[in-house]
Amino acid sequence: MRCPFCGNVDTQVKDSRPAEDHVAIRRRRFCPACGGRFTTYERVQLRDLVVVKTSGKREEFDRQKLERSIRISMQKRPIDPERIDQMISGIVRRLESMGDTDIPSKIIGEIVMERLAAIDTVAYVRFASVYKNFQAADDFEDFVAELRPPAQDS
Repeated sequence: MRCPFCGNVDTQVKDSRPAEDHVAIRRRRFCPACGGRFTTYERVQLRDLVVVKTSGKREEFDRQKLERSIRISMQKRPIDPERIDQMISGIVRRLESMGDTDIPSKIIGEIVMERLAAIDTVAYVRFASVYKNFQAADDFEDFVAELRPPAQDS
């Protein structure tokens, strides 16, 4: 593993432990050339996924891009970071087990929204605002109105 500080390719593993509920391995590494310390994660990848955009464009699935968008929607929310990691790993496993390597972006968005709705409503609305491309305040109002339970007659 190349050192991110000096580029040395001869780094040493100092500590390994399970991470993300035993679906990844966290490794603490040390570079003997510059003394830098850094962490890497090792995960099982069942297959190479390709995201098919609504425009028809195809691009390689990027776990970091998925993680970034989910973490942005959950910013300043009272959600344990470990739970977020588990959710992301669960989404990736679900995508990999779908049986097809070509996954429409619409499917990925729907799965993410389903998981966010179960964890945090605010994060769900934040993600939906980008995913569904809200253009005006009315779009938010309509979406949030769908989340509210129907009024009870007294």
